[in-house]
Amino acid sequence: MYFNAIAEVIAERTGCDVSAVKPESTFNELGIDSLDTVELLMNLEDRLGIEIELDQSVTTVDDLDKFIQSKQG
Repeated sequence: MYFNAIAEVIAERTGCDVSAVKPESTFNELGIDSLDTVELLMNLEDRLGIEIELDQSVTTVDDLDKFIQSKQG
């Protein structure tokens, strides 16, 4: 549900092509470290107009998508 927005923000952040971002892609594979993750979440909050309080570990793009969906009810 939020995958496209997540992929776009990752592509902007890393300079990779949006099509290179897959649901199973790990943040590590995409070159995203913990500092990048914080900035990624802030960009997503702005883009989606929601607050994302990450209270669990997410490893893949799909993990983050599902996490955001679960918090939006």
